[in-house]
Amino acid sequence: MISNAPSAPLLSVRNLGVSFSRKGRSAPAVLDAAFEVRRGEVVAIVGESGSGKTTLAMTVLGLLAGNGTVTSGSIEFDGEEMLGASAKRWTEVRGSRIGLVPQDPMSNLNPMRRIGDQVGEVLLRHRRATRRNLEKECCRLLERAGVSDPRTRLYQYPHQLSGGLRQRVLIAIGTACDPQLLIADEPTSALDVTVSARILDQIAEISRAAGMAVLLITHDLGLAAERADRVIVMQHGRVVETGEAARILSSPEHPYSRQLVAADPGVRARIGSSTFKAPRFDPEDRIVEIDAVSKIYRRRRRDEPVLANTDVSLSVPRGSTVALVGESGSGKTTVSRLMLKLEEPSSGSLHFDGVDIMEMDRTQIADFRKRVQPVFQDPYASLNPMMTVRSIVREGLDHHRIGTRTERDGRVDRLLEQVGLKPELASRHPSELSGGQRQRVAIARAMSMEPELLVCDEPVSALDVVVQRQVLDLLRELQQQKGLSYLFITHDLAVVREFADIVYVMRGGRIVEWADTPAIFQRPQDPYTWQLLESAGMAGPRTV
Repeated sequence: MISNAPSAPLLSVRNLGVSFSRKGRSAPAVLDAAFEVRRGEVVAIVGESGSGKTTLAMTVLGLLAGNGTVTSGSIEFDGEEMLGASAKRWTEVRGSRIGLVPQDPMSNLNPMRRIGDQVGEVLLRHRRATRRNLEKECCRLLERAGVSDPRTRLYQYPHQLSGGLRQRVLIAIGTACDPQLLIADEPTSALDVTVSARILDQIAEISRAAGMAVLLITHDLGLAAERADRVIVMQHGRVVETGEAARILSSPEHPYSRQLVAADPGVRARIGSSTFKAPRFDPEDRIVEIDAVSKIYRRRRRDEPVLANTDVSLSVPRGSTVALVGESGSGKTTVSRLMLKLEEPSSGSLHFDGVDIMEMDRTQIADFRKRVQPVFQDPYASLNPMMTVRSIVREGLDHHRIGTRTERDGRVDRLLEQVGLKPELASRHPSELSGGQRQRVAIARAMSMEPELLVCDEPVSALDVVVQRQVLDLLRELQQQKGLSYLFITHDLAVVREFADIVYVMRGGRIVEWADTPAIFQRPQDPYTWQLLESAGMAGPRTV
């Protein structure tokens, strides 16, 4: 971050309008947008999905989709008007002077080509690098982006790398030519908190060393305030507020900016307006008890065993929310699959309401399936695209033959109303719903069985902060009304701080620390817990 950036704008966008044609109709996506990015400055554009952030960034890159049209305005880069520039000119500028770090590495890296070929392509096109020194230069770029063992990575394919390493490869590609402007479009949205912090540190380090400006596209206002010099807030295609990051965070002027600040638990934690949840449960009345559970995977009989969980013990008091936190690969999701009886433990025991779930008979299993329901991470993947909302919510009722068809439909209507969905949505398919609406459908489907325990695996990580707040408020309300218990799997510590009663911290398949939520956040006992809090910007003075 550069606080004293020179005043001459590197990028100047004035009165920009963009629309898309769909079925013969024109729909505006960006309306009269205007902003500047100065040399060496970090500017963040924030807003929820559909606000026009990515459309604006792609227009600046000259990569507007085929059905998109610039209807008005000007884009000036380093004193040159780029609207109306030839394809040849855009090819010269894009990659060499304006770089891009896109959101999803698996969609933006070619799965059929080695990493070295994809990094080297930029150098061959823009730097006229020779084949002789290409490997050395690719290694340098990967190492600069924080990729471990870069020479080995050159010959690997994207699927052989972790999510964090794939994102670092995109950073290496986007910064290969030391561009004057780097556009980072949601560069960490799919990553856990510690990897996200490292990725953002890497972008900041490279941009500072090269003196490049950064245009950061994000829906995370807390991240924007922490990493940017200035913040641009977008809503419905319009720029509604622009200002210094600290000012936007502490005293936003536009109602939508205030809504973003109020909805973001990370921001509330930073400015001291976040509160811990008041416990309303008996800690001795446990609906779930997991005792010394280990899970070993073998791909083939002769393969070396892979320990996913080692001696995991935890309990969920009835009516409480227990959060399981840790980095990707820490073993959180394996615990949730074991609790849902989708996997069997290699050792140890899991009890639900006093009964060992591994020793249940068929009748008990059928009852267990009603009383324990999942809410999965991705509402796009967890709902059948061929079924209507009514059929999805009614599916469990149909399977267990609960009530008559008319009674089931009436129950579906009541469930949709309970989760805040209009009755007319019942006839729609998932593709016709927003992400927040899809997740409400998933919650309604889970609630159709009148469960006692919801196993929520990253239930809000795919949602914008405003929608995330709405879904969390819904889960709180359902817990108060129905006495539900939640096993909440997440890497979002800001959500955990306000939503959970008890926190278990996992690392490498083991529980390294557990305590009630205030103790975890105010007095962490394990160094790894403090590291997680520090990565999320919520750590106090180090005491471990």
